[in-house]
Amino acid sequence: MLKVLCAPNAFKESLAVVEAAQAMARGVRHVVPDGRVDLCPIADGGDGTVEALVAAVGGQFHTTTVLGPLGKPVEARWGLLPGEDASKRAVIEMAAASGLSLVPRDQRDPTRTTTFGTGQLIAAALDRGVREIILGIGGSATCDCGAGCAQAPGVRFFDHAGKLLDHPLAGGDLSSIARIDVADRDPRLMNVKLHVACDVTNPLTGPHGAAHTYGPQKGATPEQVEQLDAGLAHLADRIRADLGIDVLNLSGGGAAGGLGAGAVAFLGAQLLPGVDLVLDACRFDARVAGCDLCLTGEGKLDGQTLAGKACLGVAKAAEKHGVPTYALVGAVGPGVDELLHHGLKGYRVIAPDLPPRESMRRVAELLEAATSNLVREWLSQR
Repeated sequence: MLKVLCAPNAFKESLAVVEAAQAMARGVRHVVPDGRVDLCPIADGGDGTVEALVAAVGGQFHTTTVLGPLGKPVEARWGLLPGEDASKRAVIEMAAASGLSLVPRDQRDPTRTTTFGTGQLIAAALDRGVREIILGIGGSATCDCGAGCAQAPGVRFFDHAGKLLDHPLAGGDLSSIARIDVADRDPRLMNVKLHVACDVTNPLTGPHGAAHTYGPQKGATPEQVEQLDAGLAHLADRIRADLGIDVLNLSGGGAAGGLGAGAVAFLGAQLLPGVDLVLDACRFDARVAGCDLCLTGEGKLDGQTLAGKACLGVAKAAEKHGVPTYALVGAVGPGVDELLHHGLKGYRVIAPDLPPRESMRRVAELLEAATSNLVREWLSQR
């Protein structure tokens, strides 16, 4: 009996990750109605990570009211996952609490946005007695080095006059911080593994740092970019002086406006490649072992996929078990054929002759049909 694992990422702005896996499964069953099809939606730590993991391992969604990036209440969804020995794991997307999509375009200003709500989600997970937290940090609206996030579980920041900074800290506040105090930090953090899904290697500051690389897309003017970069450098100095931790050259420290660095310094987190975290959490190795075929996919494949994106992570993991992986995608870009030397056996554009807008509108049906065609062709060549 043919066994196929369907492990797509979301098709950005077109098809959610669970719907993508379902469309693939329907396509497989058109060709092999009696085949065994396992749906294992995946992500790389960005948007869709919560949905992917909850669906892949049978978790539960929870919603918590937190402060959004501009300090107004938002409803943020996160996931609670089953773990070994009856332990619990939480999966959180910082974008749900502190994401750019929560800020109207005319109000985007990373000197004013905070990650405080992300810290509130971490606290909510701790209240549920979790032993591990997976934090995806894609899609942020912030550049506060995770200072706002750290405040929620009790890290305190003081200004140059010794006054407690008790408002949710934003990117524009960083240069005001003169002292960091972790004495009242939630002690439960010491007993929890906090894994940050990070798919970039940018340092905290400098021309490739958080402010210069990502600040403009979050609404920062050139002057604000320089202000934010100086603030991040200042806070890195305080972290080194007060906590004895050097985050200035930490690979991935610049992710999510410096939340990568802040999570390590303030919360004891570990930065890990996003797709590897997700594959481990959904027990991918055990599920792909013994499969005949693995199918993955997302909106676009190109040379940047080599930098740790979801599809290639799936292909590499499946290759270890001798299982061929094919990708079904909306579009391809320069460098895509290089992926064929890194675990991916092949790829197929689901509607090469359609305009992009039409393809995006019909992506579910097109993905289903393309999956059927690919499986039929693969079977004929076995």
